[in-house]
Amino acid sequence: MTRIAEARKFYARLMAANAGSADPRLEDVFAAVPREAFLGPGPWTVAAGNGKVETPSADPVHIYQNVLVSLDAEKGINNGEPFLHAMWIGKVAPKPGEAVTHVGAGTGYYTALLAKLVSPGGAVTAFELDSSLAERARKNLEAYGNVTAIHGDAVVGGLPPSDIIYVNAGVAAPPAEWLKALKPGGRMVFPWRPAERIGLAVMVTRTDKGFACDPFMRSWFIPCIGASAASTKIHRDKAARSRKIWLTADKAPDRTATAVIGDVWFSSQSVGGRRSQ
Repeated sequence: MTRIAEARKFYARLMAANAGSADPRLEDVFAAVPREAFLGPGPWTVAAGNGKVETPSADPVHIYQNVLVSLDAEKGINNGEPFLHAMWIGKVAPKPGEAVTHVGAGTGYYTALLAKLVSPGGAVTAFELDSSLAERARKNLEAYGNVTAIHGDAVVGGLPPSDIIYVNAGVAAPPAEWLKALKPGGRMVFPWRPAERIGLAVMVTRTDKGFACDPFMRSWFIPCIGASAASTKIHRDKAARSRKIWLTADKAPDRTATAVIGDVWFSSQSVGGRRSQ
């Protein structure tokens, strides 16, 4: 085993352990997909708190850690924290044959992981609004035959029917069309930014009784253009009690509302009818 392969294998084991997923394939795909292929030539700039550190060389061994690697320093865009993505991917639990939509694909690293997890038979549609990142993603993902990389606006254009919607840009609320795009049993994970100082990762599941939601951890992503107009009137504790999402067209907000944003509102009442305390 080469030095890089050994580093990648240990990195993959760390990712799987942190995710706590029951799917053994998660470790396999983290070991199989070369992260350096999606970052551009090294040395790389790594985020360290509020500062930045450059790797000592272009040796890929330096990026097989839980580090944020800069993709566009001027715009504040990075490759994402591997531990976080391992947890998110483990939580949405991609299965062979499923259709995934990736919003905010960057240069395609996590798109590639998702593509492997839905193989055989599944496919990933990856949206990236930034033209330069979208072009890099298209080239990086050419070897993945089940991926369609699109330079486009996922907020304006709508999404294809999806078993999984994987969102990597902060939204004040998921657009109604995203919720409608979820197939029965479909899952969406997204960074929720209902207010300037609130950042929560939310898992949504479409059930026969509506959209169940679970704010399961803190999370901060760059804003999603067109869907990130945050309020200042929402409190973190109240937002964290959200257990269901409604479309205002289907039901008017009631006393269980934890947040009302555009044509979507969040409720503290669970899908089964129980109210969160």
